[in-house]
Amino acid sequence: MITAALDTPFRELVGTMIAHDLDALPVIDLTGRPLGVVTDADVHAKLEFHNGTDSPPLLAGAHCRARWRKSSGATAADLMTTPATTISEHAPLTEAVHLLGIARSVYVTDHTHRLVGVLTRHDTLRLFLRSDHAIQADIERDILTPVRAAEARHLTVHVTHGIVTLEGTLTLHSTAETLYHHTHHVPGVIAVHNNLRYTVDDLMITGM
Repeated sequence: MITAALDTPFRELVGTMIAHDLDALPVIDLTGRPLGVVTDADVHAKLEFHNGTDSPPLLAGAHCRARWRKSSGATAADLMTTPATTISEHAPLTEAVHLLGIARSVYVTDHTHRLVGVLTRHDTLRLFLRSDHAIQADIERDILTPVRAAEARHLTVHVTHGIVTLEGTLTLHSTAETLYHHTHHVPGVIAVHNNLRYTVDDLMITGM
C-alpha cells in the first residue's frame, strides 16, 4: 500500500500519484495510523493560485481561502485534508458503502487504528459483478437458513443477473419484511422481488 508521511515533499507526492495513477494518498504517522489524505484537488491548488499573490482573492469564501493556503504548501502536512475517512476492518460492507457516498476513498484500519487497506468507489462497483450463484449462496446461508430452522417453512430464492426473487410463506408479516430488507443488503444484489406470503399481519396489530 502506497502512503505518505507528514514531511513528504510536494514534488514526491506528485510523482508518486502520477507514477501509480492515484487520485489520493493517505498520510500516516510513525505508527501507521492515518492522519489525513492528500488528494489531486489539494495538489491542484498550487496551479490554481500560481500567480504569486500574497493574499487570497478579494471576497474569497472560506473554501477558497483554505485552498489558497494550501497553494503555498511544500509537504504533505501542509496539503492534506483532515481527518481521513476511516473504518474498522470488521465493519459491515454497508457501512463502508455509505461512507463512500460522502468520501472518495475510505481507509481501513485494524484494532490498533493502523492503516491496513484502502476502499474506493471503483472497488465497490465490482460487487455488482458477483455471480448469481455466489449471491444465492449468501442469501441461503445467512438469511433463509436461520428462518427455516426457526419456522420449518419452505422458502426458496432465485437469482438472475443479480435480481433476487423470494418465494414462500411465513407466519409473521414482520419476518417477511425483515427477510426482504436483509436480502437487499447482500453484496451484488441489484433488486429484490418479494413474493413472500404470511399468515399473521403482526405489523397491522402493532401499528408499525
